[in-house]
Amino acid sequence: MKRIAVLTSGGDAPGMNAAIRSVVREGLEHGMEVLGVRHGFAGLMAGEMTFLSARDVGGIIQKGGTILGSARSPLFRTEEGRRQALVELAKMGVEALVVIGGNGSQTGAYALSQMGFPTVGIASTIDNDLMGSDITIGVDTALNTALEAVDRLKDTASSHHRAFVVEVMGRNSGYLALMTGIAGGAEVVLIPEVDTDPNQVAAELRSSYARGKPHAIVVVAEGAKLNAQALLNHFTTYHDQLGFELRVTILGHVQRGGGPLAFDRLLASRLGAGAVAMLDRGRTGVLVGMIKDEVTATPLEEVADKRKPVNLELFRLANILAR
Repeated sequence: MKRIAVLTSGGDAPGMNAAIRSVVREGLEHGMEVLGVRHGFAGLMAGEMTFLSARDVGGIIQKGGTILGSARSPLFRTEEGRRQALVELAKMGVEALVVIGGNGSQTGAYALSQMGFPTVGIASTIDNDLMGSDITIGVDTALNTALEAVDRLKDTASSHHRAFVVEVMGRNSGYLALMTGIAGGAEVVLIPEVDTDPNQVAAELRSSYARGKPHAIVVVAEGAKLNAQALLNHFTTYHDQLGFELRVTILGHVQRGGGPLAFDRLLASRLGAGAVAMLDRGRTGVLVGMIKDEVTATPLEEVADKRKPVNLELFRLANILAR
């Protein structure tokens, strides 16, 4: 292949820029021309593509977000939208596309692949819910951001003898909440995969108070049935039954921002190079991920519209360690 394009799609993740950099420089090493697509699949349909040189991706490995931009694109979910994207790719003489992103992005990559266009995905989402990769670009940095917040909140919680509900991202996956809860020593973890009775949460907080703990931390995924707002609404009436005074902190998009940590820079660099290697060998229609510390390729049909389940044994461990 002589000319490829790369885009970032869906929610941004720390390390996306490192992946772009790797795709460009590895592509150039293989004698390919590399175009960057602006604003994800929306930009692809609009023909927003520009050639990238090694210098164009200099100084970006440490930056968060994505220099190519990202955007949601309902139109791309239609056949009409995807055909328009193929027209634009043909106009620029692009022979293959690299898609950096999570579930929705890889579902889009699979749809293009099904239409006959050579496509390779790179696993990147802070939810870590993609099949075909043990860990995805952005997870480690987002997790450490959430953990730092929990550690800081513990300090002030102990000073005032309070309980803090900390809501992290995870609309459909509780991975971030679960790992933050274990690493942060939370008393309670709430995830979308497990329904929890609010009275059970109250009982855990009362028990922590009775055991003389100076604070309590509840880590909750935004997609949990009992998210931060639901807990606050429930406990507004019964706050005197908790022992602790209750406060809520919603971390939101702060988990997506900031420069990627070393692990995400290294992971993104390896996966970006792996994607180009797949194209160079003529292997397409796959997601490039990391399994057992090896760069691997999983057919996109095994990834699209699927989610990697959370290890519920770790949920059990979180409850045990909270005692």
